[in-house]
Amino acid sequence: MTQPRILVVDDDHFTRTLFDGLLRERCAVLRLAETGAEARAAFASDDFNLILMDQRLPDADGLDLLREFRAQRPRLVAIMITGHADVQDAMRAVREGLFDYRTKPFEDLDDLERVIDKALEMDRAYREIDRLRAAVAGPRLIAGSPAMARLVDQIRQVATLDTTVLLEGESGTGKDVVARLIHAESRRAPGPYLDVNCGALPESLLEGLLFGYEKGAFTGAAKTTAGTIEKADGGSLFLDEIADMSPKLQSALLRVLQDGCFSRVGSTERRRSDFRLIAATNRPLAGLVATGAFREDLFYRINVVVLRPPPLRERAGDVVLLATHFLEHFQAKFGRVVGPWSPEALRLLEAQPWPGNVRQLKHAVERLVALHPGGPIDVSHVAAVIEPAAVPAAAAAAGTGAGGREVAAYRDAREDFEQDYLRRLFVAAGGNVSEAARLSGIPRQNLYVRMKRWGIVID
Repeated sequence: MTQPRILVVDDDHFTRTLFDGLLRERCAVLRLAETGAEARAAFASDDFNLILMDQRLPDADGLDLLREFRAQRPRLVAIMITGHADVQDAMRAVREGLFDYRTKPFEDLDDLERVIDKALEMDRAYREIDRLRAAVAGPRLIAGSPAMARLVDQIRQVATLDTTVLLEGESGTGKDVVARLIHAESRRAPGPYLDVNCGALPESLLEGLLFGYEKGAFTGAAKTTAGTIEKADGGSLFLDEIADMSPKLQSALLRVLQDGCFSRVGSTERRRSDFRLIAATNRPLAGLVATGAFREDLFYRINVVVLRPPPLRERAGDVVLLATHFLEHFQAKFGRVVGPWSPEALRLLEAQPWPGNVRQLKHAVERLVALHPGGPIDVSHVAAVIEPAAVPAAAAAAGTGAGGREVAAYRDAREDFEQDYLRRLFVAAGGNVSEAARLSGIPRQNLYVRMKRWGIVID
C-alpha cells in the first residue's frame, strides 16, 4: 500500500515537532508549514492525502484557508487543530465538510492517532472509488480488501472462458454484481444478459418465464411469448437462487444444458439457444444433493467453476469504502447534501456484524441519507439506521469522540431518540407506512406497535 502524503500547518514549534515524531515513519512525504503562505505553496505543489491545519496562523485564518483548498479539491480530507476557545468555529467547519477537529493541548495521543488513521482511510476510500469509476463503465465491485482482490482476479480469469459458473455465498454479498461482471468481461458481452430469480416465482410462472409459451397454452396466455432461455441466445443467463428451483424445472434445465434444446410451454417444437449459464445460491448445493433436494446430475453439470464472494465481515477495510460509495450514490439520487462521516461513525459502521452483508449496509446508508437533516454524520445517526439490538455493544466499540460526543448519551436517551427517529422516518416516507417499513427495515407490524407506544398518528 502506498504511504500517505501529509501536510501539517502550525506556527507552534512544539506542535510541529510532535507531529513530525508521530507521523514521520508512516508517511512517504511529510511537509511541515508555519504560515498560510507556506501552506498554499505546498498545497499547489503536491497531492496530499491529509492536511492537519492550525486554526490560527500568523498570516491567515486556518478555516478560511481550508475552505480555499476545498474549493479546489472538494474531497480534501482535513483535520482542524484548534484551541478550546475556538471549538464552536471548528464544529461549524465540520458541518461544512471538515473531517474532524482536535483541541490543543493534545491529552490523548492514541485518540489523535486513531482519528488520523480514520482520516487516511477516508481519503483512500475516495481515491479507490474514483479509480474504479474511471476504470469500469459498467457493473463494478467496490473493493479494496485482499479477499475481494482475489475474487476480482478469479472473475477476470473465468470471464474469458465460455464455461458455466456457480456463485455460492451468503445473501447480500453481491453475487448478482459478480454475474454481471463475468458477462461484461466475456466474449458474450455484446450479447444479451438475462437474469431470473428462481426463488421469487411459483413453478408454473417460472416455467413460462424460462421456456416461454405458446398462445393458449394456459389460462392467461394471450399471445406467444419467448422465454429468457430463448432471449439469452448469444449472451448470458443468470439464474439466482437456483437451489429453489422445483425438481421438474431442474430436470428441464438439465436437458437444455445437455443439448442446448428446449420447447416452449404448449409446443413440441424444438428450439435451440446458445447461452452461458451463471447460477447462484446462498445454500451449498452439495449439501442439498446429499439430502435429495437438488438433482445430482444437474449439480455436476453446473458445478464447473465455483466462485464464492466473501461476506462483509471477511472484507477487512471495505466497510468504509462501501459506505462512502453508497453515501455519494444516494446523495446524488435524493439530491441531498449529507456528511462527512465522523471518525466515531466510521468506527461504529466497522464494528457492526452486517449479517445481511453489502445489501444491508447499502440499505442502512439509504435510510440514513433519506432521514438525515443534513451536515456531518455522527454515531447517533448511524445508530438510528442499524439493528437496535446491535447498537449498544457495537457503539461501545466505536469509542468516544471529540467535543464530548459520547455514545453513552445515545443509550441514555434511547426512548427520546426512537420517537424522534420515527417522526423523521414518516416524514421521509410521506406518511406511508409501507414505505417507512422499506426505508427503515422494520416490519410493518413492528412499526404499528412502536407508533402506538409513542402515540404517533399518521393522517
